[in-house]
Order: sequence, then C-alpha cells, then structure tokens
Amino acid sequence: MSGPTQHAAPLRLRASSIDDRLFQAPAERWAGLEGGRRFLAELVLFGLKQARACLFAGLFFTAVFLTPRAGLAGVPRYDFLLLVALAIQAWMVWARVETLDELKSITLFHVIGFVLEVFKTSTSVHSWAYPDFAYTKVFGVPLFSGFMYAAVGSYIIQAWRLLDLRIVHHPRYWMAGLLALAIYANFFTHHYVGDARWYLAACAVGLYARTVVVFRPLDRPRRMPLSLGFVLIGFFIWLAENVGTLFGLWRYPNQLGAWSTVHVGKWSSWSLLVVMTFTIVANLKHFKETIHVPD
Repeated sequence: MSGPTQHAAPLRLRASSIDDRLFQAPAERWAGLEGGRRFLAELVLFGLKQARACLFAGLFFTAVFLTPRAGLAGVPRYDFLLLVALAIQAWMVWARVETLDELKSITLFHVIGFVLEVFKTSTSVHSWAYPDFAYTKVFGVPLFSGFMYAAVGSYIIQAWRLLDLRIVHHPRYWMAGLLALAIYANFFTHHYVGDARWYLAACAVGLYARTVVVFRPLDRPRRMPLSLGFVLIGFFIWLAENVGTLFGLWRYPNQLGAWSTVHVGKWSSWSLLVVMTFTIVANLKHFKETIHVPD
C-alpha cells in the first residue's frame, strides 16, 4: 500500500504570513465549539478557504468585469487580460502562494487548454469564437484563454493545501492517467466518431467509486466522495462560463444574436475536465504523500 495510512502533520502553507492571518486565529478561537456553533464555524471557514483557493480565478475575473470591451489605454481587451493574467501568476510565485513545481503543472494546463481552444474555434469545428481583435491572437485564439484552464488547476492546488486534503482509496495512477487521456481525446474525437462523454463519466464513477477526499475546514477531518467533488467543481466552472459569455469574452453560436445561458450539458464536460486536471495535480510529488492507493 502506498500513501499514508493515517493523517500526518498538515501541509505547511506557502503564503504563511497571509494565510496565518486569515485562518490561524479563527481556527484557534473556534476549535472548542460544538453543535450548531461548530457547524456554522466550519461552514464559514470552509467558505473562506474556498474563496482563497480561487485567488487566481477571482482576480482574473475581476479584471474581466472591470476591463471595457474596447480595452484600456489603447491596449485591446484580450491583450490587457493576458498582461493581467501574467502579472497575477508572477505575483503568486513571488509571494510563494505557488511553488515553481506547481507553476510547471499550471503551465501544462495552459498548454492543454490552448490546444483545445485552437481546435474548438477552428473553421471546421467552430464550437465557439473570440470575436474581438487582439495582437496576441494565435490561430484565432487569444493567448489569455489558456489561463482560464490554468485557473482550474490553480484552484485544486490551493484547495489541496488550504484544506489539508487527503485522498483515500485513490485508483492506481496508470488507470487514472488512461482515463484522463481518454477524456481529453474525446474533446477532439467526438466531432468525428461520436461522443463518448457518458461512457467516460460512467468509467470515472466506477474508477473513483471508493475514493474519498478527507479535508479539514477547522480542526477535525470531514469526508466527501471525490466524484461528488468533481461534479460540484464542474458546476461552478459552468457558472463562471456563463459569466464569461455574458461579458462577451467569447461566444457560442447560439449567443451571437443575444446572450443566452450556456447549455447545461457543458456542466458534464467541465466535470470531466476537472477529473483530468485533478489527475495531473495528484501526480505532484508533495501531494502524492497525502494520497492512499490500495495494493
């Protein structure tokens, strides 16, 4: 059996001066609470840690809200958002919110997402489009778009550390890796040979049926099926996608005349993408120490 059999010391937070001020004092003050007061305290702290884990996404989407469609100071909007994303990422590494190894994984998410964007926006597929002009468009895709995929990876990395996650009964890494590759391939192949999304979803449910995520909102471990976590994260990404299209960052064909809600079917696609992203994060060396893989 690999991975820990019992809970080890909590992972140290990288941005200790920031996170200690946010979470250490409440954790010490609320540790002795019981009953309904404990439930409320854990709920509040869980929400705060989730918001903190969304640091990159929160700062980036704030820039989306505040940047006029015409751009700022003569810089087109897409180009300005790329500069903002680069600045946020550089600050997070400088402030030790993310490590260089984690940055490498986040860069991989960026590349994976950008390749997918190039395919999906091509004239032969045209699943969606980026209508505005930008100097930093490559094959019709603005370079900032990859950071939206990287934001998902950044969230998982931050949540893992802040909530002191442990994964119990994780499937063998080669099995999880094959599923992740199949999920990514299906985003391309379903335009030509049929959509295997629901078959892949069934495989994911079966593969992770026994997998549990153990997390600490306060000082006591709580448990949740990992598959439920995939679905919940996918839902919030779907909500963020609705916000992005509402602000005209990109458009689906049915949104060209007037904005409409992104089809709820995209929720399943995002949930599968979360499975793939989680698989990459789970292979980071310092997170593997918190993963239990049965023999």
